[in-house]
Amino acid sequence: MSLAATRELIAGAVAEGGALSAFNVLSLDHAEAVAAGAAAAGSPALLQLSENAIAFRGAPEPLLAACREIAAASEAPLGVHLDHIESRDLVDRVLARAQEFGVGSLMFDASRLPYDENVAATRDVVARAHEVGVWVEAELGEIGGKDGAHAPGVRTDPGEAAEFVSATGVDGLAVAVGSSHAMRDRSAQLDLDLIARLAAAVPVPLVLHGSSGVADDVIAAAVAAGIRKVNVGTALNIAYTSALRGALADQPDAVDPRRYTRSARAAMADLVAAFCRVVESRRTLA
Repeated sequence: MSLAATRELIAGAVAEGGALSAFNVLSLDHAEAVAAGAAAAGSPALLQLSENAIAFRGAPEPLLAACREIAAASEAPLGVHLDHIESRDLVDRVLARAQEFGVGSLMFDASRLPYDENVAATRDVVARAHEVGVWVEAELGEIGGKDGAHAPGVRTDPGEAAEFVSATGVDGLAVAVGSSHAMRDRSAQLDLDLIARLAAAVPVPLVLHGSSGVADDVIAAAVAAGIRKVNVGTALNIAYTSALRGALADQPDAVDPRRYTRSARAAMADLVAAFCRVVESRRTLA
């Protein structure tokens, strides 16, 4: 299976009335787990690198190269996506080598800016990204879990969302509908009616951030209502860390990381497969 373009994967999800699962990658273990889990579920997926993950590594190129090679060798169609990129310099750096590293999409996050500045900055990034065939996601204000316009309780307005998409030319829109970043339990309640109204008002695919905090049945219902990309991050890290703690407790004398990280990587792969299957379950809800 070859590296897939995000644009094609999203188009497939839209055509089927489903969603594309996107998983945050912090390490090689994460990327390999996403590939294994997606293959087990028989589903496409995105390998996502956030600006924070890139900052931790010091540069985008090494992890992008790893994601490209893992995607190219995967049994499932995998794309490479950059998530919550605020730095214009980083956007420029990645776009200059997007084709080399197989980057098919990015989420440009200017949501901390006033609305008019967000529109102008996003429109500029969209124009430059489209020149090299890169699909662009953006948002009006911050999703819950970050200090900003979309703190918990705040919701995306359908009219403003449609206006933003028209003014910027973005290909996908992250919406605030009740989820929050970095949740450690799955208690978030989504506004399904709002999702449906946004889907009717906005002519591009809708993206759900903070999906780690949303229960399986609610995610499936959100996809049925119109969500077309589902982002998952914290849940992977919870699964990894829990399995790692257990493996270290069971093997107190272990010094070879392969002995105690293998089960942690497998735990993430199982979670990836489970999320992919939940997204696929939309067929039963249509």
